[in-house]
Amino acid sequence: MRFLTEDDSDDPLLSVVNLIDLFLVVIAILLVIVMTNPLNPFSAKKVVVVENPGEANMTMIVKDGQELTKYTTSGEIGEGRGVRAGITYRLPDGRMIYVPEGQ
Repeated sequence: MRFLTEDDSDDPLLSVVNLIDLFLVVIAILLVIVMTNPLNPFSAKKVVVVENPGEANMTMIVKDGQELTKYTTSGEIGEGRGVRAGITYRLPDGRMIYVPEGQ
């Protein structure tokens, strides 16, 4: 019957358990703060992530709402696939004017 009368306040293991509980609460609060941060890129509806920019193995991940699209480079250079549609002029005040070419 010695176990029933023993005082638990002398047990050092109980203070360690309380510290672990405290750290778990602090970690949970920090995670909530990080996820609600407006600078968090994963909280935005539209996000573009570029991996290895300018390299041969560059990939681009686009998040639009709940949809994720991954684009990878093919190594080809896009040239000669379009037609000239018109001319753009910049005015002295900074405005841009587009003049389409004749049909």
